[in-house]
Amino acid sequence: MKKYVALILALILMLTAFAACTQTTNDPSEKVSDSDVVTPNDVVEYVTPSDVTAIRVAGMKGPTSIGMVKIMEDNTANGKYDFTIAGTADEIAPKLIKGELDIAAVPANLASVLYNKTNGAVSVLAVNTLGVLYIVEKGDSVNSLADLKGKTIYATGKGTTPEYSLRYLLSENGIDPDNDVTIEFRSEATEIVSVLATAEEGIALLPQPYVTVASNKVEGLRTAINLNDEWNKLDNGSKLVTGVVVARNDFIENNPDAVTAFLAEYKQSVDYVNSNVEEAATLVEKFDIFAAAVAKKAIPQCNIVFLDGEEMKEALTSYLTILYNQNSASIGGNLPGEDFCY
Repeated sequence: MKKYVALILALILMLTAFAACTQTTNDPSEKVSDSDVVTPNDVVEYVTPSDVTAIRVAGMKGPTSIGMVKIMEDNTANGKYDFTIAGTADEIAPKLIKGELDIAAVPANLASVLYNKTNGAVSVLAVNTLGVLYIVEKGDSVNSLADLKGKTIYATGKGTTPEYSLRYLLSENGIDPDNDVTIEFRSEATEIVSVLATAEEGIALLPQPYVTVASNKVEGLRTAINLNDEWNKLDNGSKLVTGVVVARNDFIENNPDAVTAFLAEYKQSVDYVNSNVEEAATLVEKFDIFAAAVAKKAIPQCNIVFLDGEEMKEALTSYLTILYNQNSASIGGNLPGEDFCY
């Protein structure tokens, strides 16, 4: 087990997936990080046995946690879960591997990395977030991906999913990402917002909720391209998958009723967030994920979903295959096996 932890820690230092989606600012009004569903008629109730502690669940300060806020609110009364909201994925992964967490919301490619580096000790329970990446522009010269040719694009996420997603979409639209555009990476989304604020014009790749934050700070900034829409236009059977919910296999095997109950509650929570944006935004601030004013504007663009079963498997497999073809290291070196999806 120590060997696995060491490997994970080493890899995560190089690969902090969707770091831009999970960072925070010092302004309390901008506490940011990174579908309609049918509520089941029969919800399985699970009561934690007296000799078992609360189920330990973690998420990040961003869209991957927003879908859980109704569960978190209900939990204030029943105490079934012990929630942790982390700043980055590298705070979550080691704890999951060491058995200090039972369930966690993480970036999709990190789930594959964890699977590969632990010999399949984790499984994906559901997809919880689709595309959250947008091309924003201070100006009016970009209305399609083709318009990016010859441009400079500021972006975060070098060597991680944002870069691979952008490069893939550019290539699929006839643009060589190495020669036809210049991608300038910054370590934090706040740096990009500062660049845009002082420049006369500029183009950037940003995730929600930073798109909302930037729009509030940069006069004349507009959303030019929704990468999720561009991905869907390819009509290749894949989805732009951002976040997933994973669990340790030993926890799943020892607590099947708890997992079933959690997934049912998760479905209901996602439905609540998408259908009650204002109320959900209040809960997002209550649990210190980010400010309600930002959440209210950002939630409709965060693509919070709940995909399980075959729909989850098809979406995740096709997406990871694309990342694998871009750079196999981005998913841990190999495509996960059949047992990857719960």
